[in-house]
Amino acid sequence: MSQINDPAVIERLIRTPATWAVVGLSTNARRAAFRVAAYLQSIGQTIVPVHPKAEPVHGATGYATLADVPGEIAVVDVFVNADLAGAVVDEAIARGARAVWLQLGVIDHAAAQRALDAGLDVVMDRCPAIEGPRILRS
Repeated sequence: MSQINDPAVIERLIRTPATWAVVGLSTNARRAAFRVAAYLQSIGQTIVPVHPKAEPVHGATGYATLADVPGEIAVVDVFVNADLAGAVVDEAIARGARAVWLQLGVIDHAAAQRALDAGLDVVMDRCPAIEGPRILRS
């Protein structure tokens, strides 16, 4: 049974190329989501911006909601306020994502447990741009 922040899960998510829906990603270059999405692309991940404005970011087509994203989503990377994270996790579960990654400071234990109970891998209060370099240099 998977647990929150399982090191093997974190490593697999970083190392395995997949589609990451980055919820909260906009064209605002001052936001962490903008930099983290660029990092994800640099290590071979496919990003899908999900933001109400549905703007293209880093050359990727944007969508207003997770439900609007075509095709398979492996990881839903959550860059929204912790108060809103539960709804995003529930959408990720409904959408059939395989994992949710709640960014630094995005903590919702109840939502994380719902995702685990639904069979998703869960990473919480971590950043792939911090975890990735540590994993990829080993």
